[in-house]
Amino acid sequence: MAVSVTVAVLWFLGVTAFGGGLAMMLGYTPPAAWLDGIPVVTNWVVPGLVLGLGFGLGSLVTGFGVLRRPHVAWLGFAERLTGHHWSWSATILIGLGHIAWIALELVYLPELSVLQAVYGPIGVALAGLPLLPSVRGYLRAPR
Repeated sequence: MAVSVTVAVLWFLGVTAFGGGLAMMLGYTPPAAWLDGIPVVTNWVVPGLVLGLGFGLGSLVTGFGVLRRPHVAWLGFAERLTGHHWSWSATILIGLGHIAWIALELVYLPELSVLQAVYGPIGVALAGLPLLPSVRGYLRAPR
C-alpha cells in the first residue's frame, strides 16, 4: 500500500508540476512584482523550468522507477551507496527539494496560497514515505 501511495504522490506532483511549469513558460505567471524581493530571479522562466523539469518530469520518471524498478547503469552508484534502488534516493531528494521550494515560496512570495498548504505536505510525504519498512523492502537493491 505504501509503495502505491508513493507512486501516486510522485505522479500527482509530476503531472501538476509539469503543467504548472509549462504554464509559466507560456506566460501564465504570477504578477512580475512578486519577483522584486527574490535575489537573482528576474523572470518566471527559471522557476518554470525548475517546476516543470525538476519536479514535473523528475517526479514522473521517479514514479516510474519506483513502480517498475528498471536498471539504469549510470545510477548504480546510488544503489551501491544506499543499498536501495535509485528511485528510493530520488524520491527522498524530490521530497526534500520540494520542502525547500515551498519554504522559499513562504519566505519570498508576498501572498500565501492554498497551493502551499497542499504541496507542503506532499514534500513531507515524499521525504518520509521511502523510510517506511515496506517501501524500503520493495526498493532494496538486488545483491
